[in-house]
Amino acid sequence: MGIFDWAKGGKKPKAAQTDRPVPRHIAVIMDGNGRWAKKRGLPRQMGHKTGAETFRTIATYCRDIGVKYFTVYAFSTENWKRPQDEVDALMNLFRAYLTEAAETMVARGVAVRIIGDLSVLPDDLKQQIADVHALADTLGPDAATASLCINYGGRDEIKNAVRAIAREAAEGRLDPETITEDDISARLYTARMPDPDLIIRPSGEIRISNFLLWQSAYAEYYFTDVLWPDFSTADMDAAIDDFNRRNRRFGGV
Repeated sequence: MGIFDWAKGGKKPKAAQTDRPVPRHIAVIMDGNGRWAKKRGLPRQMGHKTGAETFRTIATYCRDIGVKYFTVYAFSTENWKRPQDEVDALMNLFRAYLTEAAETMVARGVAVRIIGDLSVLPDDLKQQIADVHALADTLGPDAATASLCINYGGRDEIKNAVRAIAREAAEGRLDPETITEDDISARLYTARMPDPDLIIRPSGEIRISNFLLWQSAYAEYYFTDVLWPDFSTADMDAAIDDFNRRNRRFGGV
């Protein structure tokens, strides 16, 4: 199969493959939760809840096969436009799920971190995120990391990085003529991790949706029509196998 994998989900998890190269950093646009619920006559909130369980399953599987960084798009800056009851349900899902998931995943050697503009989140959720980060810190800087992007938007992230650079230049701490790409990368939410090698978009949609715009310059994309709650370890294997067949030239020959 090529870049489009039209296999359906629902496969049983299988033993992790350890005899092949894997991307250092995989990112996923978690899409299809609402459609998954609608197909089953369930409220959209149930799709988000099942999608959260899929995140934990896939994140720990990635750690088991040697992926160092796993990043998912959980709630975008545009998602505030959704119906208020759905936004409230998502915030409550984060409250109910974050700490328990982080504790479980830390026990498996996976540090959970939250990235995005967290300043606008409710105070209790911000405190919970701080506690999750403190728990992640106990694993040390070299631990496998699963990052959830909450209130994240690629353009917003770049805008905030530009503002930070402008402030430093205005204060005389940075010469505008010496600004490099590394200077910009260092002021992004993902500063502590490498750019993604592979970005996966489930649910049949074929667009990047304002996700990791700067970081994805040389990422490989993989699209599948499997809805995120149905995304299995076998689907991840298929994406990695497809990635390993790509010829990544980074502008060369």
